[in-house]
Amino acid sequence: MRLDKYLKVSRLIKRRTVANEACDGERILVNGKVARASYAVKEGDRILIQLGNRPLQVEVLSVTEYATKETAGTMYKVIEE
Repeated sequence: MRLDKYLKVSRLIKRRTVANEACDGERILVNGKVARASYAVKEGDRILIQLGNRPLQVEVLSVTEYATKETAGTMYKVIEE
């Protein structure tokens, strides 16, 4: 699944266009490297989102095409640093 779609489906970012713009602005890192919106997300990837004043780092637990509000939180695990 594309990175921008994963961020939207998992509800880490509200809209896919915002996720796409964040990738273009080099605010999304995957495994420590700047990632494009077309990056193929895999289980075990670590995503760092640098929006706002507090960065958010998550580890991908599952990649599914659709998720409800209740199941979106099970797609990733927040990593505290």
